Amino acid sequence: MYEEYYGLTEKPFSLTPDPKYLYRSESHANAFELLQYAIRRREGFVVVTGDIGTGKTTLCRALLEQIDRTTFTALVLNPFLTEEDLLKRILQDFGVISREEMKAGRLERVTKQELIETLYDFLLGLIPLKASAVLIIDEAQNLPLHVLEQIRILSNLETDKEKLLQIILVGQLNLQTLLRSPELRQLDQRVSIRYELKPLDEETVAAYVAHRLTIAGGSASVKFTSKALALVHRLSGGIPRLINLICDRALLAGFSQRANRITPDMVDHAATSLEIRRPGAGPFQWLRRRASLAAASLVVLFAASVGVAATALLYERYGIDTVHASASSASFDIELAAEHRSRDLPSSAVATVVAGSYPVEGADDAVSSLTSWLEASGYRVYYAPVDLGPAGRWRRVLAGAYTDPATAAAEADRLNHAAPGLDAQAMTAAAATGNDR
Repeated sequence: MYEEYYGLTEKPFSLTPDPKYLYRSESHANAFELLQYAIRRREGFVVVTGDIGTGKTTLCRALLEQIDRTTFTALVLNPFLTEEDLLKRILQDFGVISREEMKAGRLERVTKQELIETLYDFLLGLIPLKASAVLIIDEAQNLPLHVLEQIRILSNLETDKEKLLQIILVGQLNLQTLLRSPELRQLDQRVSIRYELKPLDEETVAAYVAHRLTIAGGSASVKFTSKALALVHRLSGGIPRLINLICDRALLAGFSQRANRITPDMVDHAATSLEIRRPGAGPFQWLRRRASLAAASLVVLFAASVGVAATALLYERYGIDTVHASASSASFDIELAAEHRSRDLPSSAVATVVAGSYPVEGADDAVSSLTSWLEASGYRVYYAPVDLGPAGRWRRVLAGAYTDPATAAAEADRLNHAAPGLDAQAMTAAAATGNDR
């Protein structure tokens, strides 16, 4: 709408991870240089973390554009893969197998070991060519533990002198916590470089906005005033994705007024229309709320869905020792159990946060919504079956797996404080249907 008015060739504040728009702030430039160094030196494992919207995926795309032709690359954007599917995706990106072969099902009977041997042969074939291979996995905090273990095994593909596969894990801040878990100790010890992307400061936000306008061809036709840029920084907290949202909507406001100067009032109007300005809410909380807003009306928290009687029955039946995370009426409790009933839950975990429980039949939407909300908040989600006898079979939603009950209690407490602000609509919906706390 506003592109033609401002003489722009394209939207300057699109949310797509276009590498040409990467602004190399001090933090992003350092990360970029470290990644290039790691690839040149074949450092093994590299971990890059950052909060939601800090530009991790854009950084990955920009890195791939700068890699020379002697470096083969594989980029995995979907972490919800089995070990076999991950290996097939890597081989496909390296050009060993084709997408047509995958679609035709020609690899269905190929074993995991055969896939690993094929990858190893490919990597060995790069040595006489003086070529190398890089695997980048985005959203790595969502990788299941058994897949992370498979990735560790891939890092063992080496010669006497060097690693054959450079692996870069990119993810949200809780990726570091995940790697420090006892189950991933061997992988964590292999990480040679760690870097955390930081939000932009006020001065850098101004440069970031100018950079994107210049790339889109409109640096001379529209300007943000200094006060408008200061407000953008304050509202976004320096998170590039939020900056893009606010500036895009502010340009639309400027276009509607036929103005070429974007003022604080326009920025304020943009933030209001995006529901960014909320008392006591930070930018990270807002992003997490938006991630699940479409499904928020379906989310019913644990105490609301089960009810006190069913909850008591569940705990009595399985001998679970439940500790309330706060003195208030808690929705999220922690479970201490000697035997875990989720086959995906790590065996070393002694505690987890019980986030919800639903009838097996007819509750898929509610389970999906709660799962989306938890994952958007940075939690790994597990499921466990519960047999309530006359009440039927239920499915529990578990958030996180902890070796320390105190840590689990702290996370439950954090969820209890976050839930009212993030899911106000869900609380209203639950009350309207009679599912009172």
